[in-house]
Amino acid sequence: MIEKRIYGNPVETGAVVSKMDGTREDGWPFAWRRTMRRDDIVFGLGENMHGINKRGFRYVSWCSDVPNQGEFTPSMYGAHNLIIIYGPSDGSCEALFFDSASRVTFDIGYTEKNTIEVTSEDTGIVLYTIRPDDADTRGDESVLNDVVRQFRTLIGRSYIPPRWAFGLQQSRWGYKTEQDIREVVEGYRKAGLPLDSVCMDIDYMENYKDFTVDKEKFPDLAGLSRELKADGIRLVPIIDAGIRIEEGYDVYDEGMEKGYFCKKEDGTPFAAGVWPGRSHFTDFMREDASEWFGSKYKALTDQGIEGFWNDMNEPAMFYSDESIRAVFEKIKEFEGKRLDVDSFFKFTPLSGSTFNRLDDYQRFYHEVRGEDGTVSRMRHDKVHNLYGSFMTRAAALALRKISPDRRTLLYSRASCIGAHRYGGIWTGDNAATWEHLRQEVKMLPSLNMTGFLYSGADIGGFGGSTTRELLLRWLAFGVFTPLMRNHSAWDTRRQEFYAFGDTEDYRSVLELRYALLPYIYSEFVKAALSGGMFLRPLGFDFPGDDRALRCEDELLAGEGLLIAPVCEENARGRYVYLPEDMTRVSWRRGKIRTQEMSKGSYYIYVPLDTVTFFVRKGKLVPLCAPAKDTESLDTSRLTLVGSGDSYGLYEDDGFTRDIRLEGHLRTLVR
Repeated sequence: MIEKRIYGNPVETGAVVSKMDGTREDGWPFAWRRTMRRDDIVFGLGENMHGINKRGFRYVSWCSDVPNQGEFTPSMYGAHNLIIIYGPSDGSCEALFFDSASRVTFDIGYTEKNTIEVTSEDTGIVLYTIRPDDADTRGDESVLNDVVRQFRTLIGRSYIPPRWAFGLQQSRWGYKTEQDIREVVEGYRKAGLPLDSVCMDIDYMENYKDFTVDKEKFPDLAGLSRELKADGIRLVPIIDAGIRIEEGYDVYDEGMEKGYFCKKEDGTPFAAGVWPGRSHFTDFMREDASEWFGSKYKALTDQGIEGFWNDMNEPAMFYSDESIRAVFEKIKEFEGKRLDVDSFFKFTPLSGSTFNRLDDYQRFYHEVRGEDGTVSRMRHDKVHNLYGSFMTRAAALALRKISPDRRTLLYSRASCIGAHRYGGIWTGDNAATWEHLRQEVKMLPSLNMTGFLYSGADIGGFGGSTTRELLLRWLAFGVFTPLMRNHSAWDTRRQEFYAFGDTEDYRSVLELRYALLPYIYSEFVKAALSGGMFLRPLGFDFPGDDRALRCEDELLAGEGLLIAPVCEENARGRYVYLPEDMTRVSWRRGKIRTQEMSKGSYYIYVPLDTVTFFVRKGKLVPLCAPAKDTESLDTSRLTLVGSGDSYGLYEDDGFTRDIRLEGHLRTLVR
């Protein structure tokens, strides 16, 4: 059951596809309060720090470029305004979606330990309250899974990428030439490690200009794409939000001629510095500008590209003309002076003070079309959280026209709910720390709740130099995440899986991903079509088990798997809680060992070259022989593990856009 209430003057976000009548409420600015009981659990909020249970912290929905996040971080790259309040004492459950383009603050027991307060001041909010269906309608589905399914019906089907996108993606900021790419592929192939794609960061562009290719570094991108595709490998280039200001650059010239860029109050185009230097930003709130930007992806699809990652689209800004001018003027005040303890600490942060400033977001405007067709100007900070999502939508809609019969890989850094229909996300510029591995385990099920099924983190960490052990343990978790990408920054140690000498351990873990890929793809598609979650907390399937409800480091993956990654340095294994009888499966170098285990707690040993997972009671999980890429997988012969009698395997050609279960389910019988 869903109720809709309208506060203030909401801007259409595109998040909701099921239109329904609502009641208009008085009162703005918005302030919603709820008292929590001592044992209430609060799930949701998608991409955020802290636990699966969100109690005890203050979160701010404001798409932010914040690398190296920590427990102190209130905002990340996405704004996912869904919370689910569950009461274990009586089984009560309620999901609340605060649909807004503006900044929204969630104080969940931070100021007052038993109070939730949700506030917003900028535009408006449409509040959807979702309560469970009655028991007869739900059947065996828990109230937690039920409210998620209702919410996902409200916001529409999650994006499904091509099947090759579930293979390993290797990325690094610093692959500067065709030869660099070839060396990466050769490194994987010589080491006998599977690989499906190589991501290209900003180095492939000419002067970091979108939709261009540096002909000196990449003289024949189309030829390179054909060559690699013949070996089962795709190229996945980056596209950034800023358009370089440079006369003679066709994208800039055309955008200026058509007036497609965001403007300041005086009507002149807003400029800010990002990777290409001074840049303009497409007004994605305008349909014509959005279509124009999306059409530019054809410059790369014409060269054989079948996948993209959108970046810097919060939008991230290094400086504006105004902010950098103010900093230089301030620096002059310190010139020639003897700096004391006070003045020195005012002086030192000035060089970084121009990054992603609120006053810069207040300097430019969008054109917003109302329901009556009238166009008005809206200051960017009022609709900031839509920018990255609308860039993803622009790309996805254009790619559907460019490639109407074949799915294209697309994922983004910035997002809000609604973009889940058009692409996936990765969780941004994380770091090579054990804390960030643990955080990914907590974050991905929350993202699944909000519709972002195709998601994952940079394996091994983007910033800082990883260790062999951290990379192996992270990979062992990445085996189960739909988006599995190894990505690192230019100034870190090389962290390709062949870069650590002995590759046997990495091969052992990676081969499990490819052995499991038919199951992962099948369960992902089923979750997307049904409105379910591919990765979910234990408590969603075992709500009557308090220990399962409060478990923060084990997850369910699809209908049949429980995963318990090792996330501690120098650990030989870990404690695991099984909420029901299960089959333990240990994978090591292509061989499996199984053991029936009763419900309860166990310490399990997990060597670095081994992945242990558990198959739920009465379920089967298929495993195929590993292969060098997804196209080489042979699903005609499968090994079935678990205690179940049958499994329905979803299979298609891996590309078709017409995705449905009918005619694509193959029953596997034990």
